[in-house]
Amino acid sequence: MVSEKTSDGRRSKVIAGFVVTVLLTSFVAATYGFGFYLFAQIVTDMRKDLGFGYTVVGTITAAGQLGFLLFALLGTWLSTRIGGGQVVVGSVALCGLCLVLLPMTNSIVLIGILLTVLGGTAASVYVPLVELVGRVIDYRHRGKVLGLVSSGTSYGVFVNSLLVPTFVQQGNWRGLWYSVGAGTLMVTAVAAFTFVRLGLFRGEDEATERAMHDGAERNTSARAGWRMVLVRWVVIIWTMKFLNGFACMPFQNYLSPYLREGLGFNIDFAAQVWGAIGVIGMFAGFAVGWLSDRIGVRASLVMCYTLFFISAVLLVVAPVGFLPMVSGVLFALAFYPIYGLVPAYVSKSVSGAAATVIFGVTNITQGVGGILGNYTAGFLKNLTGSFMWYYVVIAVATVILGTLTLRLPREGSPESAIGKRKETAVPGMAKDVAHAAG
Repeated sequence: MVSEKTSDGRRSKVIAGFVVTVLLTSFVAATYGFGFYLFAQIVTDMRKDLGFGYTVVGTITAAGQLGFLLFALLGTWLSTRIGGGQVVVGSVALCGLCLVLLPMTNSIVLIGILLTVLGGTAASVYVPLVELVGRVIDYRHRGKVLGLVSSGTSYGVFVNSLLVPTFVQQGNWRGLWYSVGAGTLMVTAVAAFTFVRLGLFRGEDEATERAMHDGAERNTSARAGWRMVLVRWVVIIWTMKFLNGFACMPFQNYLSPYLREGLGFNIDFAAQVWGAIGVIGMFAGFAVGWLSDRIGVRASLVMCYTLFFISAVLLVVAPVGFLPMVSGVLFALAFYPIYGLVPAYVSKSVSGAAATVIFGVTNITQGVGGILGNYTAGFLKNLTGSFMWYYVVIAVATVILGTLTLRLPREGSPESAIGKRKETAVPGMAKDVAHAAG
């Protein structure tokens, strides 16, 4: 009888973990794929209909990045007060509402405001993921789950690629926004029901109890998370996320212009490279996440930064023939997993509100890095006449990232944990926390 109950309990936990993984992946697909990237795919058609110029496009894009930073801060603050489950579902609901409202107006100002909020929801939906995964997913599976969730963007972009031609050819870009908005709101309703059933809207005290799977008594308060600014590995993680934004985002944003304008490849080849990146991205996050659960997050990160380095070097040293396609493939194998591996490291080292705060700050540093990286890439292009020099900068950044990764303690080790063990104080850890507490 006892074994049957244990078996049923394990089966229920597996099913709950699977459902939550699917929902979290769909959240990222909606907020990033629809809220962040759909505008870029149909901006030409919206411009023809509404009559705005590329200055407006640039302004809206910049506003979207500002919204990302503001909502990363807001999402971190709210998650520690009302709970991660509420913030995630609320963010997706807000995303769906903005998607539905956007085609109802011809005012480019209102459209810009809605797109700014949409860019923000991409940040606020991502901040509490570490906390939720820590509550539902077993320690040994968190790498693959967060890797899959990080690939949600590519699923959203893939859905866009299926829908855009149909709606645009009919001159019905408004219908496209309505469709993805309605779909997002339906997912929100399912998620709200599921989260209630699984208790993911419960208070922090209950969440903490469920997160203590290994008997460790960890300090999960938000205040502890903010104090971690003086803990070495946390600062390293924040620095790495800044460099991820500085290197990864411009790599992707300027790849097509570099291939077409700088290297003379035609639009078909550039589209094929982008297509390969998208398809590989749909599986790379899960595959490398699965690997990280076996060989460790740090080893997987070093592997990704090595691939990223080779990808950048190919575009600098030998951007000829089929090699840019190889570069694109290597980039996809590294890019999507990186965004799942860092939260996986955090979730395997700390839980609860402290994890939310630590990971929330990483989104802010990543956003700042992305803004600075895009600006630097444009500056170097104007200065030198080529994007090549920024890919040199990217290659250098990946070397620094690999070095920083090797400086991290092993995830889940006493050196990376926050707090003390129930039975014994962990050597070295109390010292870190004492220093952090000031």
